Amino acid sequence: MSGSAAIATTIFGLAMVATLLIGVLSARGRDKGMAEWSVSSRGLGVLFIWLLMAGETYTSFSFLGTAGWSYSYGVPILYLVAYLTTGFAVAYVVGPALWTYASRHRLLSIADMAEHRFRSRPVGILVAVTATVFIVPYVQVQIQGMGVVVNAMTYGNVDLHVAAVISFVVAEAFILVSGLRGSAWVSVLKDVLVIVAVVFLAVWVPLHYLDGYGDFMTRMVREKPEWLTFPGHDSGGLNGTWFVSTLLLNAVTISIFPTTVAGYLSAKSPNALRRNALLLPWYQLLLFIPMMVGAVALFALPTLGNPDLALFRLVTDSLPAPLVAVIGVAGALSAIVPMSVFMLAIGTLCGRTLLGGGNGSDPRSRAAGSRPGGADDVRIKRLSQLVCFLAGLVALLGSLFYPNTLVQLSVLSYEGLAQLVPLALLSLFWRRLSAVAGVAGMLVGLGVVLLLWWTDNDPWHGVNGGLLGLAANLLVAVVLTYARPPAPGPAPARQTPSPEQEPA
Repeated sequence: MSGSAAIATTIFGLAMVATLLIGVLSARGRDKGMAEWSVSSRGLGVLFIWLLMAGETYTSFSFLGTAGWSYSYGVPILYLVAYLTTGFAVAYVVGPALWTYASRHRLLSIADMAEHRFRSRPVGILVAVTATVFIVPYVQVQIQGMGVVVNAMTYGNVDLHVAAVISFVVAEAFILVSGLRGSAWVSVLKDVLVIVAVVFLAVWVPLHYLDGYGDFMTRMVREKPEWLTFPGHDSGGLNGTWFVSTLLLNAVTISIFPTTVAGYLSAKSPNALRRNALLLPWYQLLLFIPMMVGAVALFALPTLGNPDLALFRLVTDSLPAPLVAVIGVAGALSAIVPMSVFMLAIGTLCGRTLLGGGNGSDPRSRAAGSRPGGADDVRIKRLSQLVCFLAGLVALLGSLFYPNTLVQLSVLSYEGLAQLVPLALLSLFWRRLSAVAGVAGMLVGLGVVLLLWWTDNDPWHGVNGGLLGLAANLLVAVVLTYARPPAPGPAPARQTPSPEQEPA
């Protein structure tokens, strides 16, 4: 092992130990119940909510895929900033509404809310299973992303598989012990490193490889104009229609993403969420820096084989080992934090709704709801932790033995989760929507998404397949809702006449 590799590997090892300590120690003196583990007892303030939800948006894809897309396609990667910032505008309205509903009824996930809204545990189970199917691939993507980051930052001395196992062990260790609060505290370390790393890269890369931003923009316009206009360079149809349809779909979907909802429900108050929605778009400005780095790599590394390595190839080729290690740790934590929240969300979805008997709102269910801190609450927490562990294990095994299978499904994650919008969100505002109409719409929407994907027609004439699925979903839900007469409301209470109204 070379001297540079030894330095980078040592710094990485120390960072992982620090991550474990921060994550595990954050649970000291806290309640041991399910609400504390899954949503931090609804006690996080604006700063921690901001750090936690920022940690979910700035993932390993931000270091790898963002630079890679910029290198390969160019302008289509701007969809990432566009949908995230638009999504926070949606979250300004949706977040407080979900928090209020969940807090009033002591609910912990979108499956919990669907079960309570429709008084049907089967609906809650369907939401939990569907969400889990589309989240597990994201866990694997983060595990594999960390493997690539750590392998690059250690100059190839830490194997991809070893790095994957390390990410699994570190994330599981603190999330099982500390829950969402552990992720929030690790986000502090992660976000400090990310901000320092990308701001440094914003200055260093264009000055080192080119003659500054002026030279960079001049050469882009003169030599790479195809990367600056839709549909970009060799993007396979990622045109303006795709951009707008993907923006609309993802901006709505992210508001009910199970990990986003976990962030909502951990807040102290609805006002904390509103302030957070105003602050988070500013964090997304950092995404422009990996985009710029990927574009600079077009000139510095014109024959790069794997575009996803654009950022780390520029870093390892031009910086000393300690700085490479710091940037690499920022990238590694950008995989660990969202991965831990994804696994926790899966545990919360399935531990209570699927395995724990539900929340007691279904009159056909024997469950009566669990008292916070009681024996049943502890049992549900243990089940949720078991599911959390198993979901991570499935993703780890997938990354080790079937690295492409689940990753292919991750392409459908947003499109699939979008089909939960009517059941998990619209139903809270549209009280007439029935369980039958909502479930039928969801199944039709999923069918459209899978059919378009299977036949390689996504996007269809430029339109994101998930948006077409959601349109079919809503159409079926509306038709079935209005095809059936509305459920009779309760009979009005008999009013006692006032003395003035009494007959003489």
